[in-house]
Amino acid sequence: MATRSRQTESKTGRQKKSRSRRAKKSSGPEWVRLPNEELLDVRICDLKLSLEGTVVERCLQQLHREMQGRGLRLKPHFWLSDDWFSPDGIPGIAVPFYMAHPRLKRLERNQMLEVEGGTRAWCMQILRHEAGHAMDTAFRLHRRKKYRECFGKYSQPYPETYKPKPQSKSYVIHLEQWYAQSHPSEDFAETFAVWLQPRKNWRRDYAGWKALRKIEYVDQLMTELKAQSPKVKSRAKVDPVNRMKQTLREHYAERLAQYDVSWCESLDRELKKLFVKKAKNTRNKPAADFLRKNRGELSDLVTHWTGEYQYNTDQVLREMISRCSELKLHTHGGQTKVLQNTIAMLTVHTMQNLNGGQNRVAL
Repeated sequence: MATRSRQTESKTGRQKKSRSRRAKKSSGPEWVRLPNEELLDVRICDLKLSLEGTVVERCLQQLHREMQGRGLRLKPHFWLSDDWFSPDGIPGIAVPFYMAHPRLKRLERNQMLEVEGGTRAWCMQILRHEAGHAMDTAFRLHRRKKYRECFGKYSQPYPETYKPKPQSKSYVIHLEQWYAQSHPSEDFAETFAVWLQPRKNWRRDYAGWKALRKIEYVDQLMTELKAQSPKVKSRAKVDPVNRMKQTLREHYAERLAQYDVSWCESLDRELKKLFVKKAKNTRNKPAADFLRKNRGELSDLVTHWTGEYQYNTDQVLREMISRCSELKLHTHGGQTKVLQNTIAMLTVHTMQNLNGGQNRVAL
């Protein structure tokens, strides 16, 4: 009996240790459990991130299958960096680090109000777009005369902002913000993405559009490139996460700075009318917190009323939150009235932002 008891005790001990190891493994690295304020002070390189086993890895595999299914031999390589991009001279695709872990996605949403590429469908949209850039680089397509005739000069200076023409039928519509209109290289990447998308009947969807000629050119070009080996084969990685010494806080400070807009002084004046500088009592919450808490309702309502893309509204709302935080503004009065006034202000500035040509080139 004593022997059996010791065996049972030994077995129970092993089970406890096994459960403990599983629990530790499932809980992930220590930074996962940190609150936002502490997590922001962690260096990006210290997160020890990898694409292996992530949801985005399955999207990358799908992209390879789609390209292989079209007979294309290019197989772009991927790495984690600070944003979505495909560098000049390298036929690969960088994926933002927040895509590597759900905790980082939550932080991204907290800081930027959205997670770009955060859904599978959105992720695939971006990957097909970046694959267009990779194809352009791998086969030096922008050097071709017909490419320049269809899309314009690749060497054209890249604008920081651009003013889209929503009614134009000279460009495909793939990513938000009428992104194909921002630059000839983006026009090609967007057109390639539309061509690559499975079960996309682009001949029907773009019948009567001038953009159809561009898709037909891409179709002809990709048929020509079937089974051809890429001319540029670099596997280099630009700004990989393991070399990024900046903290998450520094990273997001830089990102948010990119959204500063020319009408900032006007925005500040209106925010100071809508909110107050000092809290008179405990009911006067920080205005930035108020906007974050109600951002979903605010964004949905203004997007519905204006008929604009939600991205436009979110861009303005992000700036309002940033300025309220910087100015240390607080709410005052009843919440219903504050919400109504905020909606009116957000609507006006969303339309001004669109008409003022403030859409930014980012991918």
